[in-house]
Amino acid sequence: MTVKRPNVLLIMTDQQRADHLGCMGNSILRTPNIDRIARRGVRFEDCHVVNPICQVNRASIMTGRYPSSHRVRCNGIPLSQDARTYADVLRDAGYRTVMIGKSHLQNITGLPPVIDPPGKGPYERRDGRLVEGEERHLDGPEYDAESTPLWQDDPDRGMPAPYYGFDVAEVCTMHADQVSGAYERWLLDRCNDPDSLRGPVNALDKGTITTPRAWRTRMPEELYPTTYVAERTIAHIDRMTADGDDRPFLIKCSFPDPHAPFTPPGRYWSMYDPDAMPVSESFGKGTSPVIEHMRKTLADGTDKRNGELPFAVTEREARESLALTYGMIAMIDDAVGRILDRLEELGVMDNTIVVFMSDHGDEMGDHGIMQKGPLHYRGSTRVPFLWSDPAYPSRAGASVPGLASSIDFAQTLLQRLDLAEPYGMQGVSLLPLIDGTEAEVRDHIYMEDDRERIYLGFTEPQRLRTVLTHDHRLTVYDPLPWTEMFDLTQDPGENTNLWDDPGQAALRSRMLELMVHAAIRSGERLPFLTGAA
Repeated sequence: MTVKRPNVLLIMTDQQRADHLGCMGNSILRTPNIDRIARRGVRFEDCHVVNPICQVNRASIMTGRYPSSHRVRCNGIPLSQDARTYADVLRDAGYRTVMIGKSHLQNITGLPPVIDPPGKGPYERRDGRLVEGEERHLDGPEYDAESTPLWQDDPDRGMPAPYYGFDVAEVCTMHADQVSGAYERWLLDRCNDPDSLRGPVNALDKGTITTPRAWRTRMPEELYPTTYVAERTIAHIDRMTADGDDRPFLIKCSFPDPHAPFTPPGRYWSMYDPDAMPVSESFGKGTSPVIEHMRKTLADGTDKRNGELPFAVTEREARESLALTYGMIAMIDDAVGRILDRLEELGVMDNTIVVFMSDHGDEMGDHGIMQKGPLHYRGSTRVPFLWSDPAYPSRAGASVPGLASSIDFAQTLLQRLDLAEPYGMQGVSLLPLIDGTEAEVRDHIYMEDDRERIYLGFTEPQRLRTVLTHDHRLTVYDPLPWTEMFDLTQDPGENTNLWDDPGQAALRSRMLELMVHAAIRSGERLPFLTGAA
C-alpha cells in the first residue's frame, strides 16, 4: 500500500531576526503561536542565510544553490525560468502547490537598474539592450509577473502557471501598507478607495515616534497585507481539504512584514512601548569603513534614511523601530495562530510538516545601524528556522545547536519526502539534525554577497565573502581593503576585529584556508557532461 506523503506548510517572514521570537529567547516579544511550531518540533539555534538580502536568498531557498550558481547575485536579477526549484520537484511528484504572499523571485519595482555596468567599457549594445557574454535574457514579459506598476495598472492581470513550481501564485509585492500584487484585487473588493488609506500622506498622528520609515497607517487591521496572506492561506487549505482530491499539498505562506517601513496597523502600533525596548549591547561599538561612513552621515545630516539602504540611528530611534517591529511580528503571530487553528480544526495537522523561517534579518540597532547592507553581522545573517514534523514526535520541543544554512532547506525537504533532488543542488540535508540522529552535518557556512550599487562611501560595487563557524566569522571585502575576523564565543556582539591582531595569525590562516575550500566547493557543476569528449 502506498503511504500518502505529508502536506507541507512553509511560513515565511521578511527581514526577521532569529532573536525576534519568544521561543528563541526573547523575553519581551510575545509570539505564542509561532512558539507552538517550536513546541511541536525543533528549533535551530544557529541558522544563517547564504546572502542577507531578499531576492538572492529567496532564490537560494527555492533552488538549494549558491547565488553564483542560480545567478541571482543581487536584488534586481530575476531567477531564470530554467531554474528547477523544490516546488517543481514536489509538483512533479503529485503535490498541489500554492504560494501566497511575498515571492520576490523577480523584480518588483518596475524601475531600471541604479548603476551602469561596471568595468572598462564601453560595452556593446544592440537595440538598446546590453550585449552580454552569453545569450540569456531575463527581461521579457515572462519576467514581469511581480512588477508592481503593472499590478497597479491592472489588478486582475493574474499570474503565469506554474510559477517556479507553484500551480497557484497569489503574490504580494513591496512592503508595509504599500503592498501591491494580487493583494490589490482583494483590497479593491473590500474598499472603494484603498489609496486613501496608504502611505505617510494619509497616516494618522504618530505621536512621539520619530524613527525614519515609520508612520501610523490608516489601513485597518482587517485590510492589512498580513490579514490578506492569512485569509488566502486558510482559503486554500479549506479548498484542498474539501475538494475530494487526496493528493498532498504544499503551501508557501509568505508575509511581507516585518520589513520596513514600520506600519503596524490598529492596536499593533502601540502594543509595545519604545521606552521598554532594550538597546543592543553593541550599540555604538565596533568599527569598519562602512559603519564609520554611516555614523558620519548621521552626524552631519547627509544620510539617506527613506529607502532600503542601511543607516545609523540614535538610541531613541532604535528603541522605536524595535517596538514597531515587535508590533508587526505580533500581528503575524496572530495570523499564524489562525492558520494553525484551521489545520487542527480540519484534522490535517497530524499529517502536515510546518516550517517557519525568514529570508534574512536586520541589524535593528546593532552597532547603531538599521536594515541590512554589505555587512555580515549576525543580526542580518542569523534567522529563525523551526521545523515541526509529525514523523518525529519524540523531538517535540528540541533545540538544535548544529549549524544550518538557508541553502539547506530544499535538500532537507526533498530527503524528508523521499524525493530525488535535481543534480546541482549545493546544500546539505538537515534531516539528521531534525530526527536527532546526528549533532552536526556541517562545520561551516559560506556566504556570497555581490552588491551592484555605489553607496555607503564606496566608489564601485562591492563583493563580500564570509565563512562562519560556531566560534568565528571571517569576512573579506572587495574592492575595499578590509577584512573582519571575530571570536563569536568571546565577542558575540562582534565588536572587536581580530584581523590585524598578531596573536591571531594561526586562526587567521585556518579561517582563510577554510574560506578557500568553501569557495572551491561552491563552484558550479552545471551543466553536466553530455558525453565522453
